[in-house]
Amino acid sequence: MNISQKIAGWLENRAVTPAYAGWLLSGMTVFFFGSATNTMAGWLYALSGGSLALLAIAAVLPAKSLGSLEVRRRPIEPVSAGDKITVELEIENRARQPKILLQVIDILPFVLGKEVVRPIEVIEPSSIYKDTYYLEVRHRGVYRWEEVNLRTAAPLGLFWCRRSRPAKAVAVVYPQVLPLSTCPLVDRIGQEDSPQLYNRSRSQTATEGLTRNLRPYRHGDPTRLIHWRTSARYGELRVRELEVAAGGQDIIIALDSAAMWQAEEFERAVTVAASLYFYASKRLLNVKLWTAGTGLVSGNRVVLETLAAVNAGEEAIENRSKLSIIWLTQNSASLSTLSQGSRWVLWPSATAETGEKLLVKHDLPGLQIRSDRPLEIQLQGSLSFL
Repeated sequence: MNISQKIAGWLENRAVTPAYAGWLLSGMTVFFFGSATNTMAGWLYALSGGSLALLAIAAVLPAKSLGSLEVRRRPIEPVSAGDKITVELEIENRARQPKILLQVIDILPFVLGKEVVRPIEVIEPSSIYKDTYYLEVRHRGVYRWEEVNLRTAAPLGLFWCRRSRPAKAVAVVYPQVLPLSTCPLVDRIGQEDSPQLYNRSRSQTATEGLTRNLRPYRHGDPTRLIHWRTSARYGELRVRELEVAAGGQDIIIALDSAAMWQAEEFERAVTVAASLYFYASKRLLNVKLWTAGTGLVSGNRVVLETLAAVNAGEEAIENRSKLSIIWLTQNSASLSTLSQGSRWVLWPSATAETGEKLLVKHDLPGLQIRSDRPLEIQLQGSLSFL
């Protein structure tokens, strides 16, 4: 923005600034007055005086037109990342005359895009005009903005006038929740953690419990779990997934938000935390979320709002729980501090991907996330021991 645009904007917000027609009429007024002083023609004085009066009236009316308008904003309902938020504005005309040819300008945060300009043809006297628009938000977060501008050049179109109105907005955009049909990280909570006992408990539960789901056969699945009738119908092997009791144990999804993360990987970690929480909640398990900035929280809406607002590297107000947790981190060294019965999800850092040895606790199962594979597939895959 150059200096002339800054000056014009300053004038428009505090007084008025000429439109193109205003500049043209101002130039003609100066021309008429100059010609009148040279020729002493009375009709030129009359033209210049009439033009000057018209300019004065046109400069006063826009600000007066905006003076009786009030703006209110309805609460914005939360949405998930990738959806559209619904922004509803109410502009009340308290005057006894209609207000015509207005612009409503919603000043958005720069991360949401440019300001939104909404034209209004007329607002009837002593009435409320309701305006609604939709805005796509691609990333989770809590977005706030403070004001709405009203702009008009009515009724003569010679001068623009803009006035600010307070209209606070808070838009909460939840992280995406993946539709998991199975998740060993949660399903195996409460079982022994060593590789030997883990495989043994898997074999023991193969012939016990109720069938929860049928899924395609994966290498290493016991043949006794194959459901032959369904396999024949689909033309491929399908195995039974059995209900696994968690023994009344609390499940804590813990996000290592106090650590520094790569930005893209942290967003994936937030998505994983939300997906694990709602998968466990869907299975009627007693699940909670832990972050460094909030500590333990529970409840669907509270968890979603916490994950919408969480940031990497935030100040820790509460130490990590000493109970068994599902630990989401990019710091491989922190895995060695986990208690027995915990699980982990690790996003290797750039140095680890180039060959740095991962410092992990070898007898706890978990997942090492790869950036080149979909999260949903990885979360539904088998656990590993590093």
